[in-house]
Amino acid sequence: MLRSELFQCGDIKSYMFDIYGVDISKDMVSGITDKVLPPVSEWQTRPLAALYPIAYLDAVHFKVRDNGRIISKAAYTMLGISKDGRKEILGIWIGENEGAKFWMGLLNEIKNRGVKDILIACIDGLSGFSEAIKATFPQTEIQQCIIHQIRNTTKYVSQKQKKKFCADLRTICSAPDKKTAKEALANMIEKWSQYAIYLQSWKRKWAELSTFFVYSPEIRKIIYTTNAIEGINRQFRKVTKTTTIFPHDVMFPKIIKID
Repeated sequence: MLRSELFQCGDIKSYMFDIYGVDISKDMVSGITDKVLPPVSEWQTRPLAALYPIAYLDAVHFKVRDNGRIISKAAYTMLGISKDGRKEILGIWIGENEGAKFWMGLLNEIKNRGVKDILIACIDGLSGFSEAIKATFPQTEIQQCIIHQIRNTTKYVSQKQKKKFCADLRTICSAPDKKTAKEALANMIEKWSQYAIYLQSWKRKWAELSTFFVYSPEIRKIIYTTNAIEGINRQFRKVTKTTTIFPHDVMFPKIIKID
């Protein structure tokens, strides 16, 4: 049976008692899952639109019991913006480790569900994602989150110098075009030589950090950061904040496990 493959009813029974003080039977757990699983499965496999102009991808990490161990797993959410501007969660996938193989599985799944193209994918430094999306959707452009890049850079800057340093960083991000932005980055590396090692990641990731410069200011505001999907992740954290450890990874909103 599907429920016997996915759920450890005894674990869920114990979880409900430990966290909420509610004593329920294994039969009740089985009955509930029998009701819940069909619509969940239907949602998991529903057809998707052929084109999403913009897609965001980000993760929330949770502690989960797995074969007697407590480990950290990530729930990766993909949020698509449709042609008429509507937001749609394309799916949530559970994984322990990022990598090209993981992303290939995820991207091939949405491709099999009808997605033919994504114009711009907005991400935050996901290992192996660039290689996977080029293989699956070769025309897709990638925009790395500028806000995360700034945070990762400024955390090494002394408090005394941070204000001036950030002001110079803004000359890169607010530049009118890619050429001017690249010149601003070169000037900054020269000016702030003591932090040059931390600015090198801008040069290394430049192709994916600078994608938004070719678009109008209105589009730039939408794609330069992954804030759109981080808002959804905040809602996930809000409803799961009382749960420190999940008894099983099928307690997540959407369960597709990719090894």
